[in-house]
Amino acid sequence: MQFNSQIFTAMFLTYTWLAVAITALVLYLRQVYSKLSRAGVNHLPVVPFFGNLFWVLMRQEHITDHLRKIVTTFPNDRVVGHYDLMTPLYLVHDVEAVKRITINEFKHFVDRRGFITVNDPLFERGLLLLQGDEWKAMRSTMSPAFTISKIRLMVPFMEEIGKEVINVLKEKIKDSGKPYIDVDTKDLMTRYASDVIASCAFGLKVSSQKEDHEFYTNSKVIAKFTERPLKIFFCKYFTQLAKIMKVSLVPQETRDYFANMMLSTMKDRQKNNIVRHDLINILVKVKRGQHIRDGDEEDNNAGFATSTESDIDKKHHNYEWSDTDLVAQAILFLYAGFDTVSTTMSFLLYELAVNPDVQERLAQEIREHDAETSGKIDYNTLQDMMYLDMVVSEVLRLWPCVTVVDRRCVKDYNFGKPNSQTTKDLVIRKGETVLISPWSFHRDPKFFPEPTKFDPDRFSPENRDKIIPFTYIPFGIGPRNCIGSRFALCEIKVMAYLLLREMEVYPYEQTCFPPELTKDDLNLTLKGGSWVRIRVRPQK
Repeated sequence: MQFNSQIFTAMFLTYTWLAVAITALVLYLRQVYSKLSRAGVNHLPVVPFFGNLFWVLMRQEHITDHLRKIVTTFPNDRVVGHYDLMTPLYLVHDVEAVKRITINEFKHFVDRRGFITVNDPLFERGLLLLQGDEWKAMRSTMSPAFTISKIRLMVPFMEEIGKEVINVLKEKIKDSGKPYIDVDTKDLMTRYASDVIASCAFGLKVSSQKEDHEFYTNSKVIAKFTERPLKIFFCKYFTQLAKIMKVSLVPQETRDYFANMMLSTMKDRQKNNIVRHDLINILVKVKRGQHIRDGDEEDNNAGFATSTESDIDKKHHNYEWSDTDLVAQAILFLYAGFDTVSTTMSFLLYELAVNPDVQERLAQEIREHDAETSGKIDYNTLQDMMYLDMVVSEVLRLWPCVTVVDRRCVKDYNFGKPNSQTTKDLVIRKGETVLISPWSFHRDPKFFPEPTKFDPDRFSPENRDKIIPFTYIPFGIGPRNCIGSRFALCEIKVMAYLLLREMEVYPYEQTCFPPELTKDDLNLTLKGGSWVRIRVRPQK
């Protein structure tokens, strides 16, 4: 009996402590997941520990599905809550609030939300994640690399690579024995973007169209870390454990490849006084402590989608940057330009394939300009092409490469009432994060009627003034917008010009229509691939 009594007592204590632990956990989770509702902020139902990301992490829905669900569920709310696992965030979907946060009250939201561990210093020290005065100094230091005067000098490099793409396509069509070939445009344009970055940023002549050059393979490793969402979230939320386990988003050998290549090239140029109009030339000057702003920018506009320079871009800061800092900027340029440009180009070719009337109108504009310039391309030629800019602008509206941008509050901020049902103001505390979704604004019928329709005429000279400011933000907004928007737009337009001048794209049975995004990637990727059929354009 005594033995049974001891067992009973042990079991009773075990179940009691288990009940206490479960009760404490339930109360804790209730406290965590009630923060937004207590502040009067609406949000979608959560899954404990996963917040609002369960179905995204389980690859049952794309992040854009979640964004669409938020906006349609709370269409009139100025701000809607979102639980990033157990962290409450604020998704702002009010035009005036976006303007205040990104411009008028920027001092409250200077920083981005960092998440990369020290195992990835080349990411951590990049412009994207630098904070405070360091970010301001680096932004000012790097902005001259992306001025119009610099980009003008890079157009011949882009043209050379674009022509190589066309020649390879023609060879493949000839070898196929058919008048066409089927092409995954994402792969085709990824190789183009890689070669452009190799040339314009690193001073390397690389040809990735015929074979997988080591620059291309290493670039792909860096650009594709977004395809590993669980690893990202492990580094993001279990930072100390990730440090101990030495978990990084990019393999050490890939980081070493770019660091060694960058530093050896910079050393060689310094030693031999080699000057080439590319990013490394800028970094060599920075290394020497030289101020590199030209002050000759007569026109910052590279198209309707161009981000605007801020005063921060124009200030000079006397900072001493380490080799790691400088290499990190080149790696960031590689990461930002590699996937965004290739994604935009793949969707551009997709939309032209399924909208043949748009393709023909653009091809006609290209033929007319080609006749006027005797086949020569320069920066001014591209800027004169209104319909090309309209098409690119619409692609960036319908398929913005960055679906969400974030800003971290550095000083308590009174947002005002989050919706019409609340009676108290929302105060965003220091350290909390707000989100702004270009995808949500671009696809909101209040701002863009028939938002899923591909219609470049939205951006015609007579219509573009009707677009409400701060609702079209493909490259972000405010001082922390994309520093390379002019470069990216020029790169896209060069390739579109060259390709449409000589080639024709159209859909076939493997083309994903209607378009559907794969749920296996945090980026925008068509399910089954971005397949179109390409043939040489008949001469008229």
